[in-house]
Amino acid sequence: MSITEPRPDTDGASSTDGSSSRPAESQAAVSGPAAPKLPAAFHRMWAASAVSSLGDGVYFAALPLLAATMTHDPVELGLVTSAALLPWFCFGLLGGALVDRWDRRRTMWLTDLGRAVLLAVPFGAAALHLASIPLLIAVAFLLGIGQILFDTAGMAFLPQLLGRDLTLLQKANARQQGANTVFANFAGPPTGSLLFALGRALPFGLDALSFLASSLLIRSTPAQPPVVREKTADGPSLWAEAKAGVGYLVRHKVLLGLALRPAVGNLAFVGADAVLVLFAHQLLHLGDFGFGLLLASQAVGGLLGAGLAGRLGALLGTGGALTATALLEGAALLGFGLSGNPFLAGLALALLGAAMAATMVLGPSVGQALIPAELAGRVGAARRLLSVGAAPLGGLLGGLLARSEGLRAPFLVGALMLAATALVSLTLTSNRRIEQALASVANGEQPVAG
Repeated sequence: MSITEPRPDTDGASSTDGSSSRPAESQAAVSGPAAPKLPAAFHRMWAASAVSSLGDGVYFAALPLLAATMTHDPVELGLVTSAALLPWFCFGLLGGALVDRWDRRRTMWLTDLGRAVLLAVPFGAAALHLASIPLLIAVAFLLGIGQILFDTAGMAFLPQLLGRDLTLLQKANARQQGANTVFANFAGPPTGSLLFALGRALPFGLDALSFLASSLLIRSTPAQPPVVREKTADGPSLWAEAKAGVGYLVRHKVLLGLALRPAVGNLAFVGADAVLVLFAHQLLHLGDFGFGLLLASQAVGGLLGAGLAGRLGALLGTGGALTATALLEGAALLGFGLSGNPFLAGLALALLGAAMAATMVLGPSVGQALIPAELAGRVGAARRLLSVGAAPLGGLLGGLLARSEGLRAPFLVGALMLAATALVSLTLTSNRRIEQALASVANGEQPVAG
């Protein structure tokens, strides 16, 4: 789950309209002792992110386990696990427009409080043996609506608090990505499985407590000045405001390139994930424990990549780093798809995880620095919808390729897709384009939406 970071101190002070007091292009170049520091309040927000990520990992493991006690129908199990994504297609853009109308900090803590209350339903149902597949689908769907509001508000709140300072944004996103890797990928799933073995209701109780803790931590942070929005005489509808966010994304070449990168990536990654367990069992000859270790190798790489993202951006420039990670992702997935050795496959997944994590730090940080404060929710929701929408298509493509061409095909085709994103980076998110866009922000040249 996404979380945002607090207002910078005097080293990175921001004005009430969310604009930074330093030129945007110089912010990215700040390094060494003079580099701006994340404020003390960041640690409270990071704690909210960490505890919430732990709850996410617990829930991720426990939900399919509970569903499997009631049905072995793969269609019903698929509906349970995918129900949380459906709200993005129904309400994603409107959710972004609402976030731009509401106070973002308040939206975050109220949403997490609501999700804590909602999780009392599967907790009680599991404890009383009243759980059912329709109930789990409904709960997952409602939690997905909450995720839209929380994640969109979080991505919009981050640059508001950090003054759109690219250096601070990269630091904050790197730490957030690291927390998500450790707690959601490492600690959460085994904890959820263990708690489920002790009692079916326990994982959902812990997840509810994680949302409650996150809500209280966010609520305890200082309130921020409201984002100034331009008023229009006719008062645009919610849908018109949502379309303004989509239009801004499409017209802004750098933001469009940053949005296309995860969309194409999801086509490749989800397509590969769809047959990963079969690949591991049949071609790498791994058992269930070995499969778990294989997944852990990707998480280890992700932790390393998040930590090195800022240095990579400083060395190559953000555009150059995004091009390099695209090529690394393609090479790693290709190596995995051609591998028959589990150790080499694990190394390939570790490299893939590192490149993915670095991309997930660098790309969003630039986007947050570029999007106007009053449009942050709507443009962020449009970017996320494009990425989420590609995921089910990737899963379908991966399954069809594996059925017709063999288990290696999704990985090989996915590698070509990922390598192709290097062209996107070279043309739409090059160093020159990013520097020009950041300079435009510093000069106040971006339009204000109604």
